[in-house]
Amino acid sequence: MSAPAPILRMSGIGKQFPGVQALDGVDFRLLPGEIHALIGENGAGKSTLIKVLTGVHDIDAGEIELAGRKVVFASPLAAQQAGISTVYQEINLCANLPVAENIFIGREPRRLGRIHWKEMRRRAAELLTRLEIDIDVSAPLSSYSLAVQQMVAIARAVDIDARVLILDEPTSSLDAGEVAQLFRVMRRLRDEGIAILFVSHFLDQLYEISDRMTILRNGRLVGEYLTAELPQVELVAKMIGRELADLERLEGRPYAGEGKSAPLLEARGLGRAGMIEPFTLGIGEGEVVGLAGLLGSGRTEIARLLFGADHAGQGSVWIDGEQVGLRSPRAAVRHRIAFCPENRRAEGLIPGLTVRENLILALQAARGWTRPIPRSKQEELVEKYITALNIRPADPDQVIKNLSGGNQQKVMLARWLILQPRLLILDEPTRGIDVGAKAEIQRLVTELSDGGMAVLFISAELEEVLRLSHRVGVLRDRRLIAELDNDDDLTTGDLMETIASGAAS
Repeated sequence: MSAPAPILRMSGIGKQFPGVQALDGVDFRLLPGEIHALIGENGAGKSTLIKVLTGVHDIDAGEIELAGRKVVFASPLAAQQAGISTVYQEINLCANLPVAENIFIGREPRRLGRIHWKEMRRRAAELLTRLEIDIDVSAPLSSYSLAVQQMVAIARAVDIDARVLILDEPTSSLDAGEVAQLFRVMRRLRDEGIAILFVSHFLDQLYEISDRMTILRNGRLVGEYLTAELPQVELVAKMIGRELADLERLEGRPYAGEGKSAPLLEARGLGRAGMIEPFTLGIGEGEVVGLAGLLGSGRTEIARLLFGADHAGQGSVWIDGEQVGLRSPRAAVRHRIAFCPENRRAEGLIPGLTVRENLILALQAARGWTRPIPRSKQEELVEKYITALNIRPADPDQVIKNLSGGNQQKVMLARWLILQPRLLILDEPTRGIDVGAKAEIQRLVTELSDGGMAVLFISAELEEVLRLSHRVGVLRDRRLIAELDNDDDLTTGDLMETIASGAAS
């Protein structure tokens, strides 16, 4: 039986930005009633392809066909009116408005020239019931979880007669139950004939939900594949353009506190009411200490206390055997402690500044604004760290918001490495970035540890914590419940059992 004609076809798509060929002759097709994964490293061109399709960017070359007819969309609204709807990772709705108004904003049902509020609420409830969501549609959108907000965005997209539904990283902030619910809805919509374009960095999810895959690399098409026929190892190799050697787990090295020297840093009974219960934790030179736990278990709270971003209500911090006061990030930096926060866009980077300006920010702050860094010194440092961390594109004057997530993360790391910290705190440094960039950052953590730097490493991925850490602190309900040596016998199952039971097994 022959395959149906594509509902969407993009042929020879080209798009260039100043100094960057974002897309180079890319072909893409989407069939009705399928879930099609668009895959590639950060910077591969996925977001640009979606923005070209939906009228955010003009195309420089190629053509787009929708249901067999050539189309050119002047705006996202034009694409939406043609039946192409996009739900982005950052929900683009009005959180202060009720759920029903978010679904029908601009398309409100009317009677006698006035908005028919009762009918709007009835239709909104019916739409959400179709998506297995039972909520009060008259309540503000902000009163519901991110998962529910995404379902509301999908309900709005479906109600405008979407033939193509684009889901851009919809699972990045969802737990396992919420992902399962989203996937049930996606399958139902697929079975109703809607074509779904799905973008995600989670390989297991891609294999669970997608029917076919299209892989991009460096703005070019690698190929289109049936998901069931492409092994994961081959997928990774095609994404990064080389065989990805598995990172070897670090050899177990003794905790500094058990040997000849005291820990580099030790928190003693440190805590804050309502944030994290008092905990004691030491980190030695050249040691990677991982923090594992469920979302909201207190991992980020520990990081913020150790960096002085939040004030501790009790306990103390000791560095090199002497008690110190970490009442602010500035005090932490003076003690050569660096912190890369989880939300790099909101807390780590300044989107409107260039790579150069973001990279030298911490060094300039440490020197004081009355002592500007000479331009020659800036260029020397920036060139060194762009090369060392393989930041792409290697253009220091590129505005950082135009870089991929993985390269933004590398810039933030480089900013702190310039200061040569003794302790580097990394909160979810590989979240939302592709396999290749993730492997590079993991290798960097290993190299920094081998060079004597202490690292506090936080990740929701237990395999990643085990791969990199010498010891693992396990948290549950904002308590540090166990510290486990990462010997050859420690498994992710052990970590999950510890989290579930509330104590080390």
